[in-house]
Amino acid sequence: MSEIDRQIVLLKKCENLNESEVKDLCCKARELFIEEFNVVNLDSPITICGDIHGQFSDMKKLFAEIGGECPNTHYIFMGDYVDRGNHSLQTFLLLLALKVRYPDRITLLRGNHECRQITQVYGFYDECLRIYKNVTVWRYCTELFDYMPIASLIDSKVFCVHGGLFPDTKLDDVLFKID
Repeated sequence: MSEIDRQIVLLKKCENLNESEVKDLCCKARELFIEEFNVVNLDSPITICGDIHGQFSDMKKLFAEIGGECPNTHYIFMGDYVDRGNHSLQTFLLLLALKVRYPDRITLLRGNHECRQITQVYGFYDECLRIYKNVTVWRYCTELFDYMPIASLIDSKVFCVHGGLFPDTKLDDVLFKID
C-alpha cells in the first residue's frame, strides 16, 4: 500500500496524520494546484458539492450513499471545507489526500472560509491548536489555501464558484449531476 493510500485509510476513519505527513500532503497538493488554472475547465458528468464545513459524517455519507466513492465518481467541491464542524481538519485533509491520489477525479475550489482571518474566528485555527498543541498545521493549510483555484467551467457552459450559481440558472440545467 502506498503512503497516500495509507493516509486515505486513516483519514476515512477520522484519524489524524502527524505534522510531517500534513506538511508533505500540503506540499504535494500545492504542486497540483500550481499546475491548475484559477478557473479549471472540467467535463461532465461531474458531481457538484457545496459547503462541507467540517461535517465529516456528512462527507462520508456523500461518498458512501449519495455520490459514490472517488475515483468512481468525478467530483468538484466548491469550497468551505473548514470551520463550524467538529472535524474540519480531517475533512480537509481527506479531500486533499483524494486530490493527490486522484488529481483528475476531484477538483477543490477555494471558498471564503479558506483564508487565515475567517479560520481564526470560526474554529479551524482552534481545532488545529487543540489537536497539535501548536499552529504549524494550521499554517500549512492556510498557506495552501492561497494556491487553490477559485472557479470552474463545466462543459464550457456552467460556471461554478463558491458563491454559487447564477440565480436565473434553471434547475433542469444543473442538478446534483451534470450529464
